[in-house]
Amino acid sequence: MRPTHLCLAVLVAAVWGVNFTVIEIGLDHFPPLLFSALRFLAAALPAVFFVGKPKVAWKWILGVGLALGVAKFGLLFVGMDAGMPAGLSSLVLQIQAVFTALIAFAVLGERPTRLRLLGMAVALCGVGLAAVDEGTGGPLGAFALVIAAAVCWGVSNVLTRKASPPDSLNFMVWVSTVPVLPLLLLSLLTEGPSADLAALRALDWQGAGVILYVAWVTTVFGFGVWGWLLRRHPASTVAPFSLLVPVFGMSSAALFLGEPVSALRWCAAALLVGGVALTSLAPAPMKASTASVRPTKASTASVRQATDHAPLSDAP
Repeated sequence: MRPTHLCLAVLVAAVWGVNFTVIEIGLDHFPPLLFSALRFLAAALPAVFFVGKPKVAWKWILGVGLALGVAKFGLLFVGMDAGMPAGLSSLVLQIQAVFTALIAFAVLGERPTRLRLLGMAVALCGVGLAAVDEGTGGPLGAFALVIAAAVCWGVSNVLTRKASPPDSLNFMVWVSTVPVLPLLLLSLLTEGPSADLAALRALDWQGAGVILYVAWVTTVFGFGVWGWLLRRHPASTVAPFSLLVPVFGMSSAALFLGEPVSALRWCAAALLVGGVALTSLAPAPMKASTASVRPTKASTASVRQATDHAPLSDAP
């Protein structure tokens, strides 16, 4: 990887990590579900008019939009609003790699390798330590909501894998059109029209800047650059940089929000990131029905091409 490409990969990881701190600031301006709806509205408009028509079937756009946009981000924003720290959220969400592997096994028949199983066990130990740490100073209910968000992220990852979009930015922009109305409806029903109107009337430059950051910088720029890197390098080369997200997330939360990082949390971070690395970077599992089939040259080439251009959904 060229130095400029390496810098871009680190920049995207930093953008995605700092995003958790920006979300925390945004929750001081908006109710969580309204905030999430505004994020996707700003990400979809006006970008949807410039990325071209969808390049996958609408069933995949709707499925990922509901799983990722409504469920994952809805739960994440509500969990953070309920007291889950930004830095810890950026860390705990990485357990999505374990849920992705488990769901892929249940739905796609992908049997995890021993190395991947070891990674899952190590990552789960990290989450356990993080839960113990959070239990001494924060609400475990909010912690559980972020875990649930990671499960939904795993579902969306498997749906994205099935969709196999050739253009990750095009796919993400169209996916962003789906959650807007459901999230607005949920916000009206649970947070109330008065709270939503009050937040919109009180909109200031900081609030507008937060929405633009989580929509355009995190989503449009982040996914655009990430997809550009994936088109030029194997996924196994690009994917490890996503492990820097919780590093930037915890550091920025400590720097800008004053969130303390205990020794136990650093241990949890080491276990979780290490386990996710083993889970994500282990050799891809083969489907049970095809494990004994010797690959031909054509099938080997197609698998290599699919791996090199695999869409990764790592943005928070």
